[in-house]
Amino acid sequence: MNNHLRELREAQGWSQGELALRLDVSRQTINALETGKYDPSLPLAFRIARLFSLRIEDVFLPDAG
Repeated sequence: MNNHLRELREAQGWSQGELALRLDVSRQTINALETGKYDPSLPLAFRIARLFSLRIEDVFLPDAG
């Protein structure tokens, strides 16, 4: 699943570690999300969207195909 997480995080001036703290996950989880190696659980996707005041579909994009 593709996402805009890195762009959103950088626009806030947050490091991966800072975002991880805000979401109560590890920095490695943030890295895996940003690189597309991990798809978030639905509760985590909601927390991410809420943190950035966006809808889930504005943060996460389904894979083409």
